[in-house]
Amino acid sequence: MRILIRLMPLLAAVPLLSAAAGPDRNAQARAAMQSSFKAHGQAGMERLDQDATQALCSRYAPGMPPGEDAARAMAANRASIRYPADGNFLGDWKRGEAIAQEGTGKQYSDDPGKPSGGNCYACHRLSGDEVAYGTIGPSLYQFGKNRGRSEEMLKLTWSMIYDMKAFTLCSAMPRFGSRGILDEQQIKDVMALLFDPDSPVNR
Repeated sequence: MRILIRLMPLLAAVPLLSAAAGPDRNAQARAAMQSSFKAHGQAGMERLDQDATQALCSRYAPGMPPGEDAARAMAANRASIRYPADGNFLGDWKRGEAIAQEGTGKQYSDDPGKPSGGNCYACHRLSGDEVAYGTIGPSLYQFGKNRGRSEEMLKLTWSMIYDMKAFTLCSAMPRFGSRGILDEQQIKDVMALLFDPDSPVNR
């Protein structure tokens, strides 16, 4: 989640700086950012480009978009979710734990030759003996133990990791799959962390 926290000011600066001043200030703020930001490491200039969902949330911030607009946007995000090509949702929970603890990815200082991390502990509790964890998101401790491993639950959890904005339009959770933060195998490994009975999440 540290990834998102560091990117949020960049992604949201244009609408927040100019919400009360109109489109001219939007254009001025965007021009200033484009002239001062440089691509470096894993952070490219695409970080300034909002997709339709981000633009909609920014337009109504700090409130929420109207119900019909939000429903259409969430439906479009759900339609873009890609499930595992081989039909297997679960990978290796030990790799998933490393991904959950790793805070690098999509940042200016990150090596573009290395994969992104998930940094899940920045926003969620995942294990029973973890003494420091974030509370922005709900606790995921004993996630699989409490919810089971039905196909419906696996698909729902995968979808939320892939793009939480398919369910909560203006969620602060990173869109790990749709924005390419984590690849398919990494998501499988995080899924295993959540569902494997031997993982620290479920012990």
